[in-house]
Amino acid sequence: MSSSAFLQSLIAGLHAPQKWLEPKFFYDHAGSTLFDEITELEAYYPTRTEMGILQAAAPEIAAAIGPGTVVLEPGAGSAAKVSLLLDALEAPAAFVPGDISIDHLTEAAAALQARYPKLPIKPFALDFDHAFDLPTEIAALGPVTVFFPGSTIGNFEPTRAIGLLQRFAETANAQYLLIGVDMKKDNDRLVRAYDDPEGVTARFNLNLLARANSELGADFDVLAFEHLAFYNAEDGRIEMHLKSLCSQTVSVAGERFSFTEGETIHTENSYKYFVPEFRALAAKAGWRARQVWTDPESLFSVQLFHNAK
Repeated sequence: MSSSAFLQSLIAGLHAPQKWLEPKFFYDHAGSTLFDEITELEAYYPTRTEMGILQAAAPEIAAAIGPGTVVLEPGAGSAAKVSLLLDALEAPAAFVPGDISIDHLTEAAAALQARYPKLPIKPFALDFDHAFDLPTEIAALGPVTVFFPGSTIGNFEPTRAIGLLQRFAETANAQYLLIGVDMKKDNDRLVRAYDDPEGVTARFNLNLLARANSELGADFDVLAFEHLAFYNAEDGRIEMHLKSLCSQTVSVAGERFSFTEGETIHTENSYKYFVPEFRALAAKAGWRARQVWTDPESLFSVQLFHNAK
């Protein structure tokens, strides 16, 4: 991800009446490392809950998908969950992880290659805001299963989520979508997952400002902002913001932006869905529901869809 794209997005967001920053810029090396730390926290239930579901359901998932599939994982990050799928699948043809932080992904792919020495593993740089597709020689290896865990789909506004799911459906030879979806639940548990007592998510959020300073020469006083997370029940989403603790002015690329005390920069949404809600969303993108697996508390779901196109 180029600094020029980051700069253009930052300036556009700071000019808006409700200031915003795109969450894709969380994931420089420091941000990716912090997110990996978040996934290990007691308060952050999604990762361990989803992994528990995948471990329990792996034989059923593998039987439903069948042999010889190419596993495509957009937004793979550390690729921590795909082994649960690869171990269960019969003769997977290839693993193709994509992520915006290609350096972080390359490290993860190298570790996976050591574990699966005979499996073709082809990491690639991916930005969800742009079209992407598999190389022809990879798509020809077998039917493609798009593996999209972690409830990453929740970071997209519903209309954008439909657009992304449509791009998945249009990927060459795409037949299945296996996706992790966080479910609606009590507010306290949701908020705690995004505002952990250890403050790791706060550091992750504030790293956006530190990144702007180091890469773009901005002069954010990181200590003059604090992390804010809350559940927006009307829209069914967690919102993350950076709140200004005082009246201040920030300079970015020669432009100056004023903040009042309490004013926020909206950095991320995380939408939550009941199973019927998400199935209806996926259907609009051309995916037909096949199976769903949840944990005993119904905190999280792993859903399998077949390409109806």
